[in-house]
Amino acid sequence: MHVQEWLENVPAVSVYALVGLVIGLESLGIPLPGEIVLVSAALLSSQHGDVNPVVLGACATAGAVIGDSIGYAIGRRGGRPLLDWLGRKFPKHFSEANVGSAERSFQKWGMWAVFFGRFVALLRIFAGPLAGVLRMPYWKFAIANVFGGIVWAGGTTAVIYCIGVVAEDWLKRFSYVGLGIAVLIGIGSMLLVKRRAKMAAGSGGGALESVPGAGAEPVERAEQVEGDLAGTRTPAAG
Repeated sequence: MHVQEWLENVPAVSVYALVGLVIGLESLGIPLPGEIVLVSAALLSSQHGDVNPVVLGACATAGAVIGDSIGYAIGRRGGRPLLDWLGRKFPKHFSEANVGSAERSFQKWGMWAVFFGRFVALLRIFAGPLAGVLRMPYWKFAIANVFGGIVWAGGTTAVIYCIGVVAEDWLKRFSYVGLGIAVLIGIGSMLLVKRRAKMAAGSGGGALESVPGAGAEPVERAEQVEGDLAGTRTPAAG
C-alpha cells in the first residue's frame, strides 16, 4: 500500500505524530524515509480538511529539530566509536566513504553543512551525530538546526500543500495540463534547492586534498643530502 493511501485511513492526530516521529528518528541518525512521509502527509492535507498544514509543518519542524539535537548529544558522547557502530549496523548509509564525505563537508562549511544538510538525504541523517562527534559548538549547531528545520520541514509542507490545492483547483477549471504545469513548477523548485545543497556539500570534498607537489620538496632535499654524504665518503675511501 502506498504511503499516502495508508495515511488517508489514519486520524489527523496520528498523522501529526507519525510525521514528527519518523522525521525525528531520521534526524537522530536512523535511515528512514522522512521526506517521503512528509510529502505524502502534506499532499494529504491539501485534499482533506482534517489534516491542518500549519500543525503538520510545526510537528515536522519539531521532529527535525529535536531529533537532530538528540543525535548531536549522542554523537558528542559516543564519539568515533559511535560512527563505527553505525557503520556496522547501517553499512549502506554509514560506510567509510559516506562518513568521510560528510566529514569533509562539515570541516569546510561548518554550521552551513547542518543547514544545507536538511536538503540532502545523506547529510540529513549524518548532521546531528556527526556535528556532535566533531565537537561543533552547540550554539552554532542549534542556530543552523532550528533554521534548517524550519526552512526544510515548513517549506516542504507549504510547497506540497500549495501544489495540491492548485492542482485540484486547476483540474476543476482547466485540464490535466494545468496539473502538469503545477507539478513541474513545484518539482523544479525543490530540485533546484536540492542541487544547490548537493553542490555545496560536494565541494567540501576538495578542501582536504593535498597540494600537488607538496611532497616533492622533502624528497629532493633527502636526495641532495644523500649525495653530499656520498661525496664526503669517497675521498675517505681513497
